[in-house]
Amino acid sequence: MKKLLFTPGPLTTSRTVKEAALEDMGSRDEAFISTIRFIRDELLQLGHVSKETGYETVIMQGSGTFGVESVISSAVGANDHLLILCNGAYGERIVKMAVVHRLQHEVLRFEEDTITDPAAVQQYLAAHPHITHVACIHSETTTGLFNPIQEIGTICAASGKTFIVDAMSSFGGVDINIPACHIQFLVSSSNKCIEGIPGFAFIIAQRDALEKTKGQARSLSLDLYEQWHGLEASGQFRFTPPTLSMMAFRQALMELREEGGIPAREKRYRTNKSVLDSGMAALGFKQYLRPEIQGHIITSFLYPDDPGFHFETFYRSLSDRNFVIYPGKLSKTNAFRIGNIGQIFPEDVKALVQAIGEIMQTEKAIS
Repeated sequence: MKKLLFTPGPLTTSRTVKEAALEDMGSRDEAFISTIRFIRDELLQLGHVSKETGYETVIMQGSGTFGVESVISSAVGANDHLLILCNGAYGERIVKMAVVHRLQHEVLRFEEDTITDPAAVQQYLAAHPHITHVACIHSETTTGLFNPIQEIGTICAASGKTFIVDAMSSFGGVDINIPACHIQFLVSSSNKCIEGIPGFAFIIAQRDALEKTKGQARSLSLDLYEQWHGLEASGQFRFTPPTLSMMAFRQALMELREEGGIPAREKRYRTNKSVLDSGMAALGFKQYLRPEIQGHIITSFLYPDDPGFHFETFYRSLSDRNFVIYPGKLSKTNAFRIGNIGQIFPEDVKALVQAIGEIMQTEKAIS
């Protein structure tokens, strides 16, 4: 039995996606150039935009963090001011980027178990009119909550702010209408809800906002404008592309189509979460977040009250049974996380819950 990854990514992929990465591919081969075009166009459609409506896809080598840093370090100019909305580790990561690149920035923080409050954002922007850009995490996988990006985007649009959204673990598993959310830059990666393998991030950008980044980058390899300009000019990457990851991603996009698109995938993920929630509740586990702010991408479960519970032992016992979960990232309390995304299905979730029950019963997680 293969290991199943109940994580926020990298995640379990289909056999056919893996097989698509088995054949060596030259970066100048026509098959690869056409793959680049296909991926860039298909991603726009998933976001309810197109080149005709003024949007572009930029592919950036590296992990999702590379994509976020490319946007943050390219879109925020020397005279701009960035507001970072933060309620978890991934918001704090953007803060670190702003510090490293010496960007003029401010941080509006909320508790880890609280969504970013649109009213508070509106008040902050009204009191700080010098703010030009706003960055927000959509699915904050520190906890699993969803921030209300459509409401925040509407506020940003009304006050003329550039809206940057890290939709790393949600795009492809949540139907995000980019124009309706007034997003200028959306960032995600190949190894999340579209169910590809690691290798690159992608940015869906409003062309007007993208053109304004020209000459502003603080990095050669992460220069968002030059990356886009190179793709537009020759259809190729400036530097060595992740050829095999992209061939796998093409297959993943085709399989997303076959499944029924984002609505069908979102339905499967929501069903996974429903099965997980009921099964874990029956075993006595409690969730960290209130249901009304909990997304369906990943769930944080509190450690059992038993002082003998040891996560590492619990983790190893599950891994020995071919189930891989995720440790917690909370600053306030101890928790672990279980992802509902990837090439996993309700029957896989039932098997995971059964394994957890057996482990707890046999006290393998208890010293």
